Formats: sequence, structure tokens, C-alpha cells
Amino acid sequence: MALTGELFIGRRRAATAQRFQAFDPAHGEALMPTFSAAGAAELEAACALADAAFDSYRSLPPQRRAEFLEAIAGQILAQGEDLLKRAHLETALPLARLTGERARTVGQLRLFAEELRAGEWLGLRVDPALPQRPTAPRPDIRLREIPVGPVAVFGASNFPLAFSVAGGDSAAALAAGCPIVVKGHPAHPGTSEYVARAIVAAATETGMPDGVFSLLNGPDTALGAALVTDARIRAVAFTGSRAGGLALMKVAAERPEPIPVYAEMSSINPVVLLPAALAGRGASLAREFVASLTLGVGQFCTNPGLVLALEGEGLRSFIEAAGTALEAVSPAVMLTEGIQRNYVRGIERMSAAGGELVAQGGAGAHTCARAALFSVEAASLAHRPMLAEETFGPASLIVRCRTLAELRGTLERLEGQLTATLQMDAADQPLAQELLATLERKAGRVIVNSWPTGVEVCHAMVHGGPFPATADGRSTSVGTLAIERFLRPVCYQGFADALLPPELRADQLPRWPHRFDGEYRVGRAE
Repeated sequence: MALTGELFIGRRRAATAQRFQAFDPAHGEALMPTFSAAGAAELEAACALADAAFDSYRSLPPQRRAEFLEAIAGQILAQGEDLLKRAHLETALPLARLTGERARTVGQLRLFAEELRAGEWLGLRVDPALPQRPTAPRPDIRLREIPVGPVAVFGASNFPLAFSVAGGDSAAALAAGCPIVVKGHPAHPGTSEYVARAIVAAATETGMPDGVFSLLNGPDTALGAALVTDARIRAVAFTGSRAGGLALMKVAAERPEPIPVYAEMSSINPVVLLPAALAGRGASLAREFVASLTLGVGQFCTNPGLVLALEGEGLRSFIEAAGTALEAVSPAVMLTEGIQRNYVRGIERMSAAGGELVAQGGAGAHTCARAALFSVEAASLAHRPMLAEETFGPASLIVRCRTLAELRGTLERLEGQLTATLQMDAADQPLAQELLATLERKAGRVIVNSWPTGVEVCHAMVHGGPFPATADGRSTSVGTLAIERFLRPVCYQGFADALLPPELRADQLPRWPHRFDGEYRVGRAE
């Protein structure tokens, strides 16, 4: 099916006079068709529809919303190869990678459908009335979680499917009962249109209210700021640069009624190589590290951008092996020319700040990234913190520590991270135990004997971390816990049963997981 370049305002298509184009990053060529850029009128219409749809959408039984999410998954698959081919043209990501990303996108939609049916997300609690309590009578008090309202979702550049129009943020918000207004990423508008078609078709198929979804495209950052400013938007989900996330946080905080921004922004994901592991399998660790570093041209928020280890023969051998492996890495096209320019600036910054170049991969065309590995003494890093700033791409810094105290001090000075990794053997366990408390404070996910690239979508996953990894380290953007970002608790005191929300009534409460007078009851949700 041919792309039209139109916007999606609820179920209505819209075209504007302001147009923009996507580019093939591998060849620098403009891609057809041209796309409509949303303006004030389209933003107003989308937010008005989302606001009007909110109460009817949030009142639907969880089963209905689950069916909607599953229908989106089915409609995405129905887009077939057209979706994957367009995403490949707009991002230069390999078709195999995009096929896997589509599977992840569909899988997380279905996972949230299962979560809706299970019901734990409702957060139900009941403290029954105690009219004869000697101290003071207690009224019947009940609690549930309700959706916050329409959510603005920003598509990410590096995941055109899994963190974009129907990605994890959209799935979590829709599962919670929140209509979404998506600001599509301007680098892949054709991919966004294909996915938007899938969502609209699924909404029609399952009888969702008009306005449960809208897609606003456009290259102007002012569109995103205006969306966050709109009083009908009640929360924001963003994945991107630190500058972009901070700008949206500022806009949201300065509203007459501030709203939360759940922004994933910046992380260098430290990896600690402990002595026994380094001595026993340093060469294999070096190869695995380079494979993780250069996966997807290093364009992952979980890229291992910092490696710490104690000075010694084991570290010297690791650095030599990693350099050899890196030099064999062929250059690869980055997502956009802008990302590639920023990557080159990051390499230049690391070199100017005193990073010692260990090795570089092969050189390529102007949109390609040349992998780079630097090294520095821990004492130098302490005085040049800019070396520990994120460089988005296949670049990393090895920090050579003279003592355990120096290694621990380096970890303590790091900013908040999405991940922290320990490579260890059995003999390293006492040392790992010493470092664990620091790593827990610094990161949202602590990893042992694997690499941070690759995020499993499951119930126990945390893809978040202390600032500036994310705007709010108490949350995650991956896994079923992500739904909690778009819910808030409401307490019902002294209500007659007929006036209560359905899931808190006497006939339905036993179906759902809940706490009754402090006792957890599993429920029997269908």
C-alpha cells in the first residue's frame, strides 16, 4: 500500500501545506513521498479528540483494552514487508534487525494485554468498615489505580518500531487507559505512517472511541514543546538526547499545572572487569565487549561506554585484544547525518580531553561511524569528567584503576545509569559484594556476566535509572511495570456498593488480585 504522507487525527486523515521529507542515510537521498508537518490546528484537533475520548476509553473493561492491543499487534504484522522495507530505507538498519524489532513490538503489545487481564496493575485495596471499633469507627475505604489522562509519546530515532508509534510507551499508556498523541520522529515518517495505519485499523476493528490515537509528524522541535504545553496532556514519554529531555522537562514544569515527563536521556553503562574474570577469560571478554559496543553501530542507550578494571597484566591483555577486535570492525551507516556528526564531535571531545586512543575501526563514507576505543588513568578521569559524557555510537573508554579504592571512587563519581555490569568469576564474589551497594544506587539494572545491550521485555525488567539516565529513576519504560507511569491512586470512602467502580464492587472484587484488610488475595481474573 502506497504511503500518503498524511497525518492521523483520530480516525481522520489530514494534509497540510507545510511538507518535509525523510532521507536514506546510506546514500543521502531524499525519499518520497513528502509528508505533512503538523501545525497548531492539527495539534489542537488531536488534543481535543484525546481529551474527549478519555473518559469513555478509560471506562472500558480491561478485556476490551486487551483486545485493542492484540488487534494492533495483528495489524502491524499485516503491514508485512512494506513496513520493514520502508524502515530499512529510512534508518539503514538491517532487515534482520528490523524483523526482530517488529517481533519485540508485537510481543510487548501482547504482554500488556496479558497484564490487563491479570489485573494486578489495578492496585485494588479494601479496608472494610469497622463500625464497632472501640477507639473510633472506621468507614469502608477502597482504592484503585486510574489512568492519568491523555499522554504525549515521542518516537525515538534508534528504535523505529519498538520505541516509536506503537512502541513500549504507547503500549503502556494505552493499556493504562490513556489516549495517546504521538509526535513521530522526523527521520522515519513513512515507518510511522505504516504503524499509525495499524493502530487506526485496530481501533476501528475493536470499537475504540475516536481520538484514542493521533499521529503528529513534523521536523520542528516547537511542535513537541507545544504538545507538552497543551493543558489536556497529562504525562509525557520521551526517549532521546539529554538536551531534548531536559527541554521537555522544563516546559512541563513551567505549565500552570506541571505534569510528569518520563524521559530516557543519557547513559554510559559502566562495565567492571573483576580480577579473576579478567585473568581467566580476558581475551573472550574483549571480543564480547567489542561485539556489544559495535552492535547496531553503537546506537543503543545501553551501549557499554565505560569499562573499569584494576591495572595489571590482565587488563593490558584485555586492552590489546579489544583493540585488535575493534580494528577489524567495518564502518557502518548511522541513523542520520546529524547523529553521525554528533558522534564525530564526541570522539574529538574525548581525544581533546586526554583520552588515549587505543584503536579505531575501519573508515567509511560520511554517514558511517568509525568505532573507537580510548583509555585513561582513573586519576585523570577524576579531573576530566567530560571524558565520561555519553558519545552516542560505537565508542568507549577504558579506565585503568591502580587500587580498589580508586575503582570504587570512580564508580561513586558517575552519574545515574541505565545499567551497570559486573564481569566476574567465583573468586570475585567478595569484591562484587563490596561494589553491589554502589551499583544499586547508580543504576536501574545490575548485570552479571552478560552485556548491557539487549533488553528483555518481561515483568521483572527495569529500563530506567537515576537522573540523568531517566527523568524519574522510580520508573521503567520496558516491562509491565511501565504501566504504573500512567496511573494514579484514587481512594473511595463510605461508598455504597452500587456507586463503586465495577472492580471494587462485591461481585467483581474476588476476580481480581487485591488486598483485603491487609491480606493479599490472588483473585481469579478471567
